[in-house]
Amino acid sequence: MLLAIDIGNTNITFGLFQKRRIIRSFNITTQGYSLKKLKAKLGRIKIEDTIICSVVPKISRVLERDLRIWISKRPYNIGKDIIVPIRNLYRIPKQVGQDRLVNAYAGVKLYGSPLIVVDFGTAITFDIISKKKEYLGGMIIPGLNISLEALNQRTALLPKIKLGKPKEFIGRDTRSSMLSGIVYGFGALTDDLVNRIRDKIGRKAQVIATGGNISLISKYCKSINRVDSELTLKGLNMIYSQKNEEFEFVLQLPGNQRSDVWKP
Repeated sequence: MLLAIDIGNTNITFGLFQKRRIIRSFNITTQGYSLKKLKAKLGRIKIEDTIICSVVPKISRVLERDLRIWISKRPYNIGKDIIVPIRNLYRIPKQVGQDRLVNAYAGVKLYGSPLIVVDFGTAITFDIISKKKEYLGGMIIPGLNISLEALNQRTALLPKIKLGKPKEFIGRDTRSSMLSGIVYGFGALTDDLVNRIRDKIGRKAQVIATGGNISLISKYCKSINRVDSELTLKGLNMIYSQKNEEFEFVLQLPGNQRSDVWKP
């Protein structure tokens, strides 16, 4: 059984795979993670191997240590041990979050190209893949919860509220006005950006949406073709399953140097 792990700023998402089939997935808050909680979630399931994608280095080190102790095997780490097999045209390639590259790779494999992947997580990211399956770049936007928190923290009178479904389009009290502005506003933002991106890469580009807030926001975005809440986990599993066929391991050189390679 493979345990795929996506470490985000808010949650760590775990996916259990038996070959290419996902058995189950679950979350543990990033700041609340412990090996005890992970073991409680997994019960007596035997883990044979693990693969990690992370945007939180401190938690990555903790999880790697725990996994080495628990299953006596070091996890594969995307970006450190394995390079995602997609041609990365970012001006400075190493600046792209590994989760974004995994999403791009999984999206192309599952849905084709050209493609737009929108991830509604702690931050909202747009990742754009060309018809030639090249990672072109994208956009990073404050997420829904971050935006709500900023309204509360940077104003004198706006309250702290929980993200949720707005009851009305035109808010008639402070809470409903904030929710309407955030949810309908980000829905409209998404649709407009998708329209502009399609002008650049092709009107037939599909839009695949994922991330922790996707179940809420997808209802307010007309441009989304498909929701795949487990896209990152599926990508990790595909990369693990095909690691010897489609790409090379990172070459570990003396002095902790690294040679990043991409195999078309």
